[in-house]
Amino acid sequence: MGRLEGQIAFITGAASGIGMACAKRFAREGAKIAGFDIAKPADELWQELLALDPEAHFSEGDVRDEASVEAAAGAAAERFGRIDILVNSAGVSAAGTVGDLEVSEWDRVIDINLKGTYIASKHVVKHMLEQGSGSIVNLASIEGLEAFPSQAAYNASKGGVVLLTKNMAIDYGQFGIRVNCLCPGLIDTPMTAILHMDELKEMRDKFVRSHMLGRAGKPEEVAAAALFLVSDDASFVTGHSLVVDGGFTAGRRLTD
Repeated sequence: MGRLEGQIAFITGAASGIGMACAKRFAREGAKIAGFDIAKPADELWQELLALDPEAHFSEGDVRDEASVEAAAGAAAERFGRIDILVNSAGVSAAGTVGDLEVSEWDRVIDINLKGTYIASKHVVKHMLEQGSGSIVNLASIEGLEAFPSQAAYNASKGGVVLLTKNMAIDYGQFGIRVNCLCPGLIDTPMTAILHMDELKEMRDKFVRSHMLGRAGKPEEVAAAALFLVSDDASFVTGHSLVVDGGFTAGRRLTD
């Protein structure tokens, strides 16, 4: 029997990257998956998920659109009878300082990363309250713990996710609902693929070297940490920010 046998997981940003990795890992452990994303998964990824969970369901929508999120969460609860797990994985990035970032870009990043986490949580937690249990994992970042240059909106949004996680843990712990977040380092996903451009190679190489393990992480490694947080193995863990960063926040090497 898998560690999540019979549980229902609602995952935003489930079409690719960390969200899809969580969907597949949870399905291997016996969970039923309800995915939500602004775009459909690639056929190959969707078929891989269906092979693990033939009942997997996917809804298209934007986490900024409250009506779409509410409808998708309601449909998942009606289809499967409950929602045991929420993973808020939908996210975007944008480069820019406060002085040069357009307001529209600031709004886009904050609305997807922070407001989207709030909206999805709002419409899933009500189902968890009815059943008196649940586990929520929010995707933050090491950039929610430490500032990075020219990442004003992303840093602010992920820092907000870290503190929102603590607030939700306080508000809902008494109702049997645990809330934690993950703070990944550099993970090879579609969102970070831009760093492979030739003009960004030097910056990416320096970023990689700052991870004590000397490499970028894989979405599956973040999904493994998410599995721990939503499983009974973490039954006494809530309000925690789990760093999955290959040692980036451990400190700095003084020599290469």
